[in-house]
Amino acid sequence: MAKIAAEKVREFRAEAKFQRSSPQKAKLVLDTIKGMRVEQALNTVHFSSKRMGPVVEKVLRSAIQNATYVSQEQGLDVDVDNLYVRTAVANEGPRLKRIRPAPMGRAFRYQRRLVHVIVTVAEKKSAAADVKVVSADIAEPAAKKPAVKKAAVKKPAVKKAAAKKVAAK
Repeated sequence: MAKIAAEKVREFRAEAKFQRSSPQKAKLVLDTIKGMRVEQALNTVHFSSKRMGPVVEKVLRSAIQNATYVSQEQGLDVDVDNLYVRTAVANEGPRLKRIRPAPMGRAFRYQRRLVHVIVTVAEKKSAAADVKVVSADIAEPAAKKPAVKKAAVKKPAVKKAAAKKVAAK
């Protein structure tokens, strides 16, 4: 049986904690860049009309810089042009409890939400690494497979046309 040595895919991440936005609004921006190449993701976020766009762009640029820095420090061969956004997550941070004055001396409570943005980039695998080797001893012959019984298939019921009633005069 032939085995392929699986190369460990390096991931590089960056975080922006305690950002003043709700996680739901941050996810709208992050969902647009998941799985994209880094250059395309930067362009998408840069021209986004959402308020979280500049924050996500800053985190993405930080993740790219982390990739180049770690690759230089550890002597890895990481191609920045080959990076893609592997994960982009918006986790909920602590909520700030606030009070809004209300009529007749009352007060209404509301919560300011905070978000932790986490972006992970990784290097795209080359086409040669995606090749799978299938061994002959792994595949079972068709004779050894158990017979599968087919369930009885019901025929759809035929709808009867309703008889029209003749109006009596």
